[in-house]
Amino acid sequence: MTKNIINIGIPSKGRLRKDILKIFKKNKLNLVTERGERDLLGFIKNLNNVKVLYLHAREIVERLGDGSLDLGFSGYDLLKESEVNIQKKISVVKNYGFGKATLVVAIPDPWIDVQTVADVEEIAFEFKDIKKKRLRVATKYPNLTREFLFSKGVTQFKLVSSLGATEAYPFTGSSEIITDITSSGETLRANNLRILKDGEILKSEACMMASKFSLKNSLVKKLVKLLSK
Repeated sequence: MTKNIINIGIPSKGRLRKDILKIFKKNKLNLVTERGERDLLGFIKNLNNVKVLYLHAREIVERLGDGSLDLGFSGYDLLKESEVNIQKKISVVKNYGFGKATLVVAIPDPWIDVQTVADVEEIAFEFKDIKKKRLRVATKYPNLTREFLFSKGVTQFKLVSSLGATEAYPFTGSSEIITDITSSGETLRANNLRILKDGEILKSEACMMASKFSLKNSLVKKLVKLLSK
C-alpha cells in the first residue's frame, strides 16, 4: 500500500457496481476515470490522496485481507467464503440492505423423496454403498458448502468447482446437487431445481468493509462515516 494513499475497491461490473456508484453520487463524491467506464483505475475528484480500483468482488475481499485495499465494497457471502485468516483482518462497517441473496442447497425436481438435508445424507450413503462413489456437489462456495454440510452430518460428498452456470451441472452429468446464490429462486426453478426445506446456508447483502488496520486512519474513518449515510 502506497504511503498516505487510501485505496478503495469497487466491483468492476454488475448490479453491485451500479448500486455502489449511486452511494458515491448520493454523497457528492465524484468518481473520475481517465479512460471511461472500462478503466480499472480511478480517483475521487478533490481527494488527491484517494485511489479507486475496480476489481472483481471476490478479489476485493482478498485485497482487504492482505492490506492492499483500505476500504472495499462486496457481498457478505464472499467475505464468509474467504479463508478465516482473511476474515479476521476485515471489519464490516456498513450493511446496505441491497444486493440481498441467499446461498442455498438445491436438488433436481425429480428427486421427490428428498426434501431435507437429512434426506441428502441418506442419498449420499446410498451413492457410496451402491454406486461406490461420492455424491457430487457443484458450487462456487466450497468453504461455506463444506462447513454447512458437515454441520448437518453430511460427510459422504465430493465438491465440484463450478466455473459458470452452476444450475446446469446436475443435468450435464457434472454433479448430482448444487449450492448456489439466489435472490428469488426463479433461476433455480427455471432450471428444474428445488431448494431443500432446510437448505439455507447463508443470507447475504452488499457491505462496506475495511481493513482493520486501516480503520486507524482518520481519512478512512471520515470516508466510512460519509459513505454510511
